[in-house]
Amino acid sequence: MCDEENQVIIRPMDFDDIEQIVEIEKACFSSPWSAYAFECELHDNQFANYLVVALAEDESKLVGYGGLWVIIDEGHITNIAILPEYRGKKLGELLMLNLIQIALAKDTTRMTLEVRASNNAAIKLYEKFGFKTEGVRKGYYIHPREDALIMWAKLV
Repeated sequence: MCDEENQVIIRPMDFDDIEQIVEIEKACFSSPWSAYAFECELHDNQFANYLVVALAEDESKLVGYGGLWVIIDEGHITNIAILPEYRGKKLGELLMLNLIQIALAKDTTRMTLEVRASNNAAIKLYEKFGFKTEGVRKGYYIHPREDALIMWAKLV
């Protein structure tokens, strides 16, 4: 899918993307996933759906990605990451919209995710899509130690 307003392409992640995805992870998260973790997600996880955000002017340049597991009728957002220099351009919203469309196409009725309690920008993004905080995972994040909010949204 190409978004003319943002000049980006959103497409499924493939193995050739993993090197750039790991760099995005390092730029966005204090405990980044490894290349091996993404290889396992793409190769072994039948529930996994991953998308990447590429620049339309240079499709080889990835600026973000997102992941979703669909298990029976529930979707679980695993990660959403946009490089810091590309934030504020509604790319996170576009990515979320595409992940929700995948979930709906697979007859998902609810979605969940965990988010750092201090990540106000992400929390606001998720609330735009109807996510509400329904619980806390104490000490879920390690570097630095922090609670995670458990958010849920009904899709239908």
